[in-house]
Order: sequence, then structure tokens, then C-alpha cells
Amino acid sequence: MAEHPVEYRIDRHSGVPAYLQIVQQTQQALRMGLLEPGDKLPTAREVVESTAINPNTVLKAYRELERAGLVEARRGVGTFVLRTLNGTGTGSPLRAELDGWALRARAAGIGRESAAELLTSVLDEHFPKGDQ
Repeated sequence: MAEHPVEYRIDRHSGVPAYLQIVQQTQQALRMGLLEPGDKLPTAREVVESTAINPNTVLKAYRELERAGLVEARRGVGTFVLRTLNGTGTGSPLRAELDGWALRARAAGIGRESAAELLTSVLDEHFPKGDQ
């Protein structure tokens, strides 16, 4: 199987439909700069092999991403990324600041869970619930 910048993980106990998990994980990869315009998404067959979900579920997720204007399906060639989200990829100044913050938190002895809780509390102060 070919390597791709994104590898889907399906949580069957989350209550979130598998197709939506694929959409959300793809969007996250776009936000993080793991996927960039021109990158090829894994084929439906590759996703089925790695996740054991129905091929129609993968195709539904890819159609949803296409409707959102994020990817383009090219018949017989594959599905390709058209654009990223929010410009917060690895080269982003905001990501660099957050990276520095994470390094300082770790150096101060703050564990991963505590750092995540701290970040979440700050985000909750500045972004109303449900704000994308």
C-alpha cells in the first residue's frame, strides 16, 4: 500500500458516523498542513483495507469533501486536494508560536493532558462553543 500524508483511524464507539470521521480527519490534516494542494488522498480501496469500512462510506466522505470544494475527484486517477483550511500549516507563524508554547510547557514539567486542558480552557474563553 502506498504511503499518504493522512492515515484514517475509525473509532467505532464514538457515535460519529465513519464517513464523517473521514471528513473531519481530512479537514484536520488540511488545517495542520499535512495535506496540501495537489496531494492525492488514499484510494477508497486503501482506506477500506486499513479501516475495514464499506467502500461506499469512503466514497460518501470524499463526495462531501468535494462538495465543500476541498478536493477534486479525477476519474481513473484519484482524489486530489484543491485547497487547505485556515493557513495554519507547519509554516504558519501561529503554529510556530504554539510549538514554542508547547516546548515551554513541556520544559516546565506540564504533562500532555494538563497542556491540552490548559489550551482547551483558553480556547473556550475566546471561541464560543460550536464556532468553527
